[in-house]
Amino acid sequence: MSIHEPHRVHRTVWLRAAVMGANDGIVSTSSLIIGVAAASTTHENILLAGVAGLMAGAMSMAAAEYVSVSSQADTERADLEIERRSLRDNPQDELKELADIYRDRGLDDELAHEVARQLMDKDALGAHARDEIGISETTSARPTLAALSSAATFSVGAGLPLAVAWFVPLGMVIPAVAGSCLPLLAALGAIAARTGGASKLKGAARVAFWGTLAMAVTAGVGRLFGVVA
Repeated sequence: MSIHEPHRVHRTVWLRAAVMGANDGIVSTSSLIIGVAAASTTHENILLAGVAGLMAGAMSMAAAEYVSVSSQADTERADLEIERRSLRDNPQDELKELADIYRDRGLDDELAHEVARQLMDKDALGAHARDEIGISETTSARPTLAALSSAATFSVGAGLPLAVAWFVPLGMVIPAVAGSCLPLLAALGAIAARTGGASKLKGAARVAFWGTLAMAVTAGVGRLFGVVA
């Protein structure tokens, strides 16, 4: 009976964008709300700032992820085109190159050449993309997926502090938003770390630390430039 270990690398395609989006949504919107609230403004202005931050942040995250991952995808396509031309013009050199890769990984000369030949007979470009360039179906760039994941999770993350600010009195906005968002950030860090197979405690601590720092800085700026309503 074969044993199949559950690996997690396939999740990196969407996990990075999703975690970044949710984290930024919570941190940026809660910090914005706390900063505006610290400036002694009205409840309506706090909510307006929160909604504006949610909309602008979601669009910004989506655009940034799409552009960034599209650049990665363009690079991958360019490398694949180079490899495709080389396979067409110099197939024997490419066969030797692939065999050398397998030889460096521990196969003997004859077996390395045979493995390279069989893989190239089946899918030459796929073999070179995977073993020479490091591009595979599992980890290849997907701009649209990254953009949608980032925007959606940013909106969810930003909606949490906004909902808290909506329902609590003006005088309770800062402690309520900070008190609800910091545990959420820690939980998000722990979940992301667990999904990626890393330490949950470290993941929670680093996200909570940077969230606390962001809220403290914006609160200080709000106090510094605030006016009495």
